[in-house]
Amino acid sequence: MAERPSENDGSGGAASLAALSDLDALRDYIGDCHRCPLGDTRTTLVFGVGDPTARLMFVGEAPGRNEDLKGEPFVGAAGTLLDELLASIGLVRSEVYIANVLKCRPPGNRDPLSDEMASCTPFLAQQVRLIDPTVIATLGNWATKYMLGTERGITGLRGRLFRVNGRQIVPIFHPAAALYDRTKRDVLFEDFRRLRSVLDGSLESAEARLPSAHVPGSWRMQTSGEAADTEHDADTTAADADAGQQTLF
Repeated sequence: MAERPSENDGSGGAASLAALSDLDALRDYIGDCHRCPLGDTRTTLVFGVGDPTARLMFVGEAPGRNEDLKGEPFVGAAGTLLDELLASIGLVRSEVYIANVLKCRPPGNRDPLSDEMASCTPFLAQQVRLIDPTVIATLGNWATKYMLGTERGITGLRGRLFRVNGRQIVPIFHPAAALYDRTKRDVLFEDFRRLRSVLDGSLESAEARLPSAHVPGSWRMQTSGEAADTEHDADTTAADADAGQQTLF
């Protein structure tokens, strides 16, 4: 089961976050973040970039070395490939929004730790709320596990379409995977063509047949009255997501 973040970010809690009205206010709220130890080892906090009202949002894992230096997600070789993938479906970066599960680089590009996820993912949840995309493409294992509240890896989930909180979730390999395994390059371009179909609504009739899974407690925006149900939702999400999958493409 994917780790669920704390409702409280350590500097005012969920209520203060939910009162924020735009991305600039959220960036100011985060500030020079040291809510977890990554704040002491990073060079630059990488907030996110793109259209603040985008229909399509990409969520990756965490900044790498180049992102840490520049302060922008998906630069370097993986970013160049992402630009090619976007161009292949008639899009550019300024038309989408790109963020990560973590906003600071883990040392050595290691996997995120549970306390880092707990500190940082409330900010990603607010980015989703404020941008309000209709489609979210999760890039790689950690983004997919978090957004779907499952421990299943990306290999078993790509090529499928999910609906969470009224949004369509499309799991896709991380572009960096194609840099180490050239066989994934063609798969990425294929998945982006499918992503274009989701954006265009051509998969709407097929998607409507997909059973609804429980909304993952990991990023659902709760009201006070929902809190009692969260543990049940989190415990059942992975099983329900498995049961609710269909290969749509």
